[in-house]
Amino acid sequence: MTATSTTPSALESRLAQQIEQFRRDGVYKRFNHLESPQAARVRMEGRGEVIILSSNNYLGLSNHPTVVAAGKRGLDRYGAGTASVRFICGTFSIHRDLEVACARLVGTEAAMSFVSCWNANEALPATVLTENDLILSDQLNHASIIDALRLAKSITKCETGVYKHGDLADLDQKLAAAKDRAVKMVVSDGVFSMEGSIVNLPALMEVCRRHGAVLWIDDSHATGVLGKTGRGTAEHFGLVGQVDIITSTLGKALGGAAGGFIAGSATLCDFIAQRARPQLFTNALPATVAASALSAIEVLEAEPGRVEKLRDNTRYFRTRLQELGFKPLAGETPIIPVILGQTAAAIRMSELLLDEGVFATGFGFPVVPQGQAHPGRPRPGAGGLYPGRREARAGLTRRGPIGGAGTIFAGVLLKSGPPAADAAGIESCFPCRLWFRAADRFVATCEMVARIT
Repeated sequence: MTATSTTPSALESRLAQQIEQFRRDGVYKRFNHLESPQAARVRMEGRGEVIILSSNNYLGLSNHPTVVAAGKRGLDRYGAGTASVRFICGTFSIHRDLEVACARLVGTEAAMSFVSCWNANEALPATVLTENDLILSDQLNHASIIDALRLAKSITKCETGVYKHGDLADLDQKLAAAKDRAVKMVVSDGVFSMEGSIVNLPALMEVCRRHGAVLWIDDSHATGVLGKTGRGTAEHFGLVGQVDIITSTLGKALGGAAGGFIAGSATLCDFIAQRARPQLFTNALPATVAASALSAIEVLEAEPGRVEKLRDNTRYFRTRLQELGFKPLAGETPIIPVILGQTAAAIRMSELLLDEGVFATGFGFPVVPQGQAHPGRPRPGAGGLYPGRREARAGLTRRGPIGGAGTIFAGVLLKSGPPAADAAGIESCFPCRLWFRAADRFVATCEMVARIT
């Protein structure tokens, strides 16, 4: 028998050194383990009850009795999983029912489910585009879209590009210069996940139509949140049924378990079923997850008041933060960024809040590049599509609505901006001193929000 070597490999040594650097820089991430279902208040291992400001449980459906019961029925009826990919023998009737409901919710002909919206986003451009096509992405789109375009470019040799965030004149110019492309596609978040801003959908749609471009919206942070009844960005602007392609998640407002979907024409979804590798070579969603997600959609459709309650609580929470002296970025979604001065300061502040019983997670790299903290928007890359982490939105961030069964809450997002003038420590950072002075009032505000029913 050959003895196993105890000498670290070059890879192990390099990773260990980088992890140690994360610790020295104050950006090392630690898991906090919950011992109860996701809700406005949870039990955290070693800490007892805490208020959650770090989840995407926008509508409080992750532990809704009806949603949980549906998941249990799905488990009892269909078993633990599909044990196969869908086209072989891994499709249950609950998958079809869920896809019908997803299409109905966002206003398209059809939908195709995936194990995550990340998978759905990766599948779409790499499956439908060719070397004769172009896809343009908003500069602040989600990481899954960035990686999806990288993958599509590698597989299909399609042309990829980035337009400045929300700059439709820039997009217009890039589309006008692409007359030789057979298909032009534009992709944007509906709600940008770290600023909480909403895409100008009517104007974006007008530019796309002028150039004959296909419009793809990722509505992961808008589904269940925007629109009178939570149907997303399109409903928010009165444009349901007019967006060409919508991708979204089942892992946030719609029960929070897992899963995502592509919604569009019946032809598009049929082609995705025939050719999308993340569909063809991966098991379908576990039936219990499909059943609970379907139930969450049905609860949303039956109780649209949840969306209005979310909106009310978002306004309340934002107003109270402002009254305490904080300056969250302007917006109307439940993603509420609160600016701090340094990445390490934001992480430290999240630790101090947790000591007070408020869970608002901060994290750094890979969302935050080391030494790259600066306000708001990414700097242009030197070439190619998002050539490096400079393209990531700078600052320490974490989105954070809270929600519980029967209640819907707004939340907080910790985000670092420009470095403090005196970087000797977080005590020298004015925004952090403000946090310290307002700590008791901040916790009191969180308590009031968590009592809203």
